[in-house]
Amino acid sequence: MRPDWINDPIPCPSLTHQTRAMDRQNQLTKPPGSLGRLEEMAIRICALQGRDAPSLDQVRIVVFAGDHGVARAGVSAYPQAVTLEMVRNFSRGGAAINVLARQLGAHLEVVDVGVAADPGPLPGVISRRAGFGTADFRAAPAMSEAALAVACAAGAEAVRRARESGCELFIGGEMGIGNTTAATALACALLDEPPQRLAGPGTGLDPAGVARKVAALEEALTRHASALTDPWEMLRHLGGFEIAALTGSMLAAAQQGMPLLVDGFIVSVAALTAVRLRPETGSWLLFAHESAEPGHRAVLAALQAEPLLRLGMRLGEASGAALAVPLLRCACALHREMATFVEAGVSGGVNKARKKGI
Repeated sequence: MRPDWINDPIPCPSLTHQTRAMDRQNQLTKPPGSLGRLEEMAIRICALQGRDAPSLDQVRIVVFAGDHGVARAGVSAYPQAVTLEMVRNFSRGGAAINVLARQLGAHLEVVDVGVAADPGPLPGVISRRAGFGTADFRAAPAMSEAALAVACAAGAEAVRRARESGCELFIGGEMGIGNTTAATALACALLDEPPQRLAGPGTGLDPAGVARKVAALEEALTRHASALTDPWEMLRHLGGFEIAALTGSMLAAAQQGMPLLVDGFIVSVAALTAVRLRPETGSWLLFAHESAEPGHRAVLAALQAEPLLRLGMRLGEASGAALAVPLLRCACALHREMATFVEAGVSGGVNKARKKGI
């Protein structure tokens, strides 16, 4: 059963600010539409923030970490111990997302929602453990109802902390050996697609490894077929603690009216889960990039999402989303700071403005 908070109301973005932003874009010293998707993003951010002068100075990145029982099926190029090692690396500041967060001046937080071995207290790491990794979903549901509720709540709590800090844009990331397999299983269920179409190399599997992944996915989907009745049960049977936390963070961000920038394949599967649970969530999601994982395109299509970047990335950790932040910041700055035709005394735009009654 879903926790009650998941049904809390979700506001709509501000149509008033969206309309005013569109009007301003038509008055700026440029041909209409000449800044392409930067104009679209600026307008959307105005609507999401309810501001005429959008800003993304305060960015919060939260990486959720958890392990997966299906890793024992040989579905990853790396051993499960890497999850714990990477959590320690995040704490020390040595991972890719640490570097990118520093470049952006963004606050980075790591939440342990179920690494197989408890890392204990670490600087910058918050413990919200739902268990010692999920169960192997080839043999049993990935998690219990209680564990799923804990993991989702961990995501919602991270959003509340972000809101209290003055966050203007929330980014969720993930770390967990085997989580590409869990995300693919969930995507197969949500999209009613076979594993052969969506399964990919993840962190670098060879063809034999991809074949093992497909076999594990087929076994899990067959075993749980009768239980995959709705998105919540799909998440419980096939997902991961970090995927559940990401789903919870998206639902909570939408409920609190906070824009959220979606990272790659795994985070996009969480986004699809959140949207299937609460369709209104989709209005609060921006999409950063299309990863090299083959299932990502199908998930983005289901979300009717057009990502900003296509860089062939497949790292995770919210790294692709972090790289999209400068583009969004530039879109906001252009919207705020460019002169209008009237302000600049540039001919051509004045008459257009007068025709609009401005």
